[in-house]
Amino acid sequence: MKKRHFVAASLIALTTAVPAHAQEAAATGSSGEIVVTAQKRVQNVQDVPIAISVVAGEELQEQGSASLVDYAGYVPGMNVSNSGTPGQTTITLRGVAPLNAGQTVGIYLDDAPVGSSALYNRAGQFTIDLMPYDLERIEVLKGPQGTLYGASSIGGLVKYVTVQPDTRAFRVRAGIEGFGIKGGDGLGWGGQAFVNIPVVEDQLAVTGSFAWRSTPGWVGSVNNAALKDQNDYEQRGGRVALLWQPAAELSVKLAGIWQSLDSEGNGIYAADLTGVRLGDGRSYNNYVPESYDIDLDYYSATIDYDFGAATLTSATTYSKTQSRQLQDASYAFGVLFPFITDPPIDAGITPFHLDLGLRKWTQELRLASPSGGRFEWMIGGFYTDEKTSNAQLVHSYDMDGNLIASLDPLATVGLPATYKEYAVFGNGTFKFSDRFEITAGLRWARNEQTFRQISSGAIVPSADDPGTSAESVWTFSVSPQFHITPDAMLYARVATGYRPGGPNVIVPNVPPSVDADRMTNYEVGLKADLADRTVTIDVAGFWMDWTDIQVTRAFGGVSGGANGGNATSKGFEGNIAFRPVPGLTITATGSYTDAGLSEDVPEISGVDGDRLPAVPRFSGALRADYEFGLGGGTRGSFGAGIRHASSRLSLVESDPLVARARPYTSVDLNASLVFDDHWTLRAYARNLLDNKGEMARTTMADGLNRPSFLAISPLQPRTIGVALDMAF
Repeated sequence: MKKRHFVAASLIALTTAVPAHAQEAAATGSSGEIVVTAQKRVQNVQDVPIAISVVAGEELQEQGSASLVDYAGYVPGMNVSNSGTPGQTTITLRGVAPLNAGQTVGIYLDDAPVGSSALYNRAGQFTIDLMPYDLERIEVLKGPQGTLYGASSIGGLVKYVTVQPDTRAFRVRAGIEGFGIKGGDGLGWGGQAFVNIPVVEDQLAVTGSFAWRSTPGWVGSVNNAALKDQNDYEQRGGRVALLWQPAAELSVKLAGIWQSLDSEGNGIYAADLTGVRLGDGRSYNNYVPESYDIDLDYYSATIDYDFGAATLTSATTYSKTQSRQLQDASYAFGVLFPFITDPPIDAGITPFHLDLGLRKWTQELRLASPSGGRFEWMIGGFYTDEKTSNAQLVHSYDMDGNLIASLDPLATVGLPATYKEYAVFGNGTFKFSDRFEITAGLRWARNEQTFRQISSGAIVPSADDPGTSAESVWTFSVSPQFHITPDAMLYARVATGYRPGGPNVIVPNVPPSVDADRMTNYEVGLKADLADRTVTIDVAGFWMDWTDIQVTRAFGGVSGGANGGNATSKGFEGNIAFRPVPGLTITATGSYTDAGLSEDVPEISGVDGDRLPAVPRFSGALRADYEFGLGGGTRGSFGAGIRHASSRLSLVESDPLVARARPYTSVDLNASLVFDDHWTLRAYARNLLDNKGEMARTTMADGLNRPSFLAISPLQPRTIGVALDMAF
C-alpha cells in the first residue's frame, strides 16, 4: 500500500506542479500617436500611467512572427517559453513565474478573459496563442492589473485586440507564404484571406477571415526511428464579426473566433545530465509520439449605448476550449515496474494521456463617463462561470510494445471543477490642473469553487472525493501623474492583484484548500515624446511584493497545493525610439529583473535570496526599421533586429533538480516591396545566425525522484520565408 500511495503522489505532482518595443504601426490616431484601450477607454499610450508595450498585427506579419515566442524578445520584461508547440506556453512578466499550474499573466481577447482561473486546468502551461493575421494589435500591460481585469493577472496582462468591421469601405486582403526551417522536413506554408463588407453604409458591416499554416518538423527521437521530424504541426483559424450601428448612440458587435492546432510531436531536445544533447543534437528520447491538439471556439457580443453623460457597455462571451496531450512518461513510471510486477519487469513504456476541457461564460457591465473631462469615471460589474475537466490516463506496455494486462490502466484520474466569480469595480481620474492628475481604482471579487478527485488504477488508490472553497478579495490601484510638458509625463503607481486559490487534492495531511496569493506593485515611470516625436521614451522602475505564494508541497510523501512564503521582483525596463530622418526608426528595449525569494520556502527547497525560475536577469533588443519610396508607386521597407536573453532557471536556485537554460542572442531581418498600393512582396529571416540558445531547460526526474535527463526547449533554428500579399 505504501508503494501505491508513493506513486499516487508522483501522479498528483504531474497534475499540480509546473516543471517590444511599441510598434509604430499599432493603432494610431490622427496625430500619429499609438492608441490603446488598456484602461477600457481609448487613450494615447503615452497618457496611460501603466507600463505598456504595443505590438501591431501588421508588424508581426512583416517580421514573420507566427506565435508568442517570436515577438516576446522585443517586449521589455516579457519572457515566453513553450513545451514544443504554440499553445504549450508559459508567459512571465516582470519576473513573476507560476510556481504551480495556475497562470500569473492574464489573457484577454478584446473585452473578456480567456483561459481558466481554476487550479486544475493548467492555465499557466497552456496559453491561447492566436495567429496574427486578424489582429489589430497586442497590448502587453506590466504589473498587476487586478482592479480593471480581475483574477490571475498578478504579473501583468496580454490583450489581443482584433480588427473591427468598417461600415464605410469594402476591403479584401489575401496572402500566401512559404518558409523553411534549418533541418526541417520540407517547406512550411501558410495562406490567409480577409474581407470587410459594408452592407449598409455607416450602419452595418461584416468581416470574415481564414488562415491556415503548416510548419515542418525538425526533431527526431533516439528511441524510435519512425519519429523523424516529429514536431510538425498545423494551425487553422477563422473569424466572423458583425458591427451594427442603427443610431449614433448605439453600437452592437458580434463575433465568433475558431482556432485549432494539431501537432504530431514536441519540439524538445533531450540531453544527458552533463548537458550533452542526445543523437544529432536535435533529438528527444520518447518511445511514443507526443502529440498535442487544441480547439478554441469563442463567441462575443458587445453592446455600447451612449447616453451623453455616460456610455453603458455590455460585454458577453462564451468560450469552449478542448486540448489533448500525449506524453511519454516512461522515464517517470517505467522505472517503477521492477517494484510492482511479479515476476519483475525491468522497465516499461507508459503513455500518459491528458485531456483538458473548459467551458466559460463571462458577463461585464460598465458605465463610463466621456473622455476629456476634469473627472473621468467608470463603474462596473463582472461575472464568470467556468466548468473545467482534467482527465488523465496512463497505460502500461513492456519494452516490446505489448500491453501489460495486470497493470493496465496504470492510473486513471479525473479532476472536474467549477469556478464562479462575482466582482464589482470602479476607476476614476481627477485632473487637479493641466499638469497634475490622479487615477485610482478599487475592486471587490468573490469566487466559489467545487472540485472532485476521481482516481483508480494499478498504482493509485480508488477515490471519488469532493472539495469546495470560497474567498473574497479586494484589489486597488493609485497612480498620480505629473505632466512636465504636454508631451512628457512622470507617473507613480501602486497596484495590487491576486491569483485565486481553490480546493486542494484530497490526501492525508493536506490542507482542504489553497489561499489566494497576492501581489503589490510599486512603480515610477517616465513617458515622453521629445523634439516633435523624434525621440520617444517609455521607462519604468518597479518593486513587486509577492505574498502567500502558491506552491506544490510534499506532505509526508504526498504532493498537494500550499501557500509558501514571499518573494520580491525589482528592476527596471523600458524602450527608447529614435527617428533621426523620415522613415527611419531605431528602437532599443531592455529590462533588468532581480526576482527572488525574500524568505526561506522549504516547500520548494528554496532559501532566502534564491532566484525565481523562468526569468532572465537581463533581456533586451535593438531594432532598426526603414521605409522608403522607390518611385512609380513603389515603396520599400527593411528591418533588422537583435534580441538577447540571459540564462533562466527551471526551479528556485537551491532545488537539487534545478537546471539553467543557455542564454540566446538572435538576429532577425525582414524586407518588403509594395507595388501600386495593392501588392506586397515580403521576405524575412528569424534567428539568421542559427543561435543554439534555449528558452528553457528542465531536469526530468523519475518516479523515485532521481534525475533522469535534461529536457530542452530550444530557440527555433534559422527560419527563412517569403510571402506575397494583395490588398484592395
